[in-house]
Amino acid sequence: MNLKHTAFALTAVAFAGSAFAQKVDLVRNDKDKKVEVKIDGKPFTAYYYPGEQKLKKAVLYPVMTAKGTVITRGWPLDPRAGERVDHPHHVGIWLNYEDVNGNDYWNNSDAVNHEKRAYGTIIHTGITSVKSGKDKGELTVTADWVDKNGTPTLKEVTKYTFSGKGDTRIIDRSTTLTAVLPEVNMPDVKDGMFAIRVTRELELPSNKPEIFTDASGIATKVPALNNEGITGNYRNSNGIEGETVWGKRAIWCNLTGKIKDENISVAMIDHPKNVGYPAYWHARGYGLFAVNPLGMKALSDGKETLNFKLKKGESTTFRYRLVIASEHLKDATLNDLAAAYAKTE
Repeated sequence: MNLKHTAFALTAVAFAGSAFAQKVDLVRNDKDKKVEVKIDGKPFTAYYYPGEQKLKKAVLYPVMTAKGTVITRGWPLDPRAGERVDHPHHVGIWLNYEDVNGNDYWNNSDAVNHEKRAYGTIIHTGITSVKSGKDKGELTVTADWVDKNGTPTLKEVTKYTFSGKGDTRIIDRSTTLTAVLPEVNMPDVKDGMFAIRVTRELELPSNKPEIFTDASGIATKVPALNNEGITGNYRNSNGIEGETVWGKRAIWCNLTGKIKDENISVAMIDHPKNVGYPAYWHARGYGLFAVNPLGMKALSDGKETLNFKLKKGESTTFRYRLVIASEHLKDATLNDLAAAYAKTE
């Protein structure tokens, strides 16, 4: 093949790849405190910041596949029949942590007794940039992590990048946290950090009720429910499956299941620049799917410990990729996605 034909072939391949990239539209809806995200003209998700009277942090909610199937739990915002009604702080997709200078940001909601424990709130402070595009959309927002007295502890700047090809949707989240106090301690605890609470059909089948207790001894009962149509299963980058992915390090973890006749994957990918990479996974069968880079002691059964600290003015960035596909993604595909993500900033 001569140089002319080679150049033509490469151009054709590049064009073929770009042809699958779909237009992403971001639409501000200040009245409803949302930035709505559409891919290929169809609703995908929304950045939702209703204020601390309703939620103690901003979230992405709801989240849909390319075919329009909702993959996030509805309760407590939009209850649906047959759902679990535990952990009211599990809403959509979010990022926070159980212990920052003694304040619990993870478990905070109107359902807890604020007299018994110090709870922190993440207050949305602004939308810096909203960009739609032919192959991606970008949203940059700011927030303050404030303690129980309203004193700022961390400044947050988060950039979301949304994209889609075919029946696959991708969310890249990059969150930079900067200390505003002389010292900010994020000690080693279980509940964190980047997470999604999925719909009932994507849970793992369960045959008994569970009781989960947080660091303050607060217990949440999770009842066993009817398993009809419950098809979820975890698999991580090391080939470990089921609920045993909990407390294991991995580059990625994939939750697969089926809703009606649609095969679905919800995969989360860690980034090599993150603290604690590859992170421990805090993935539960009842629908909480999370990665916690700071909870080493809790998740390694005491074999490792990380008590993370920032001094005033110091920053750290947490980067995660979430892939939502209308198919059961294979390990090779996820390895390729992880390798590509590792090359990003």
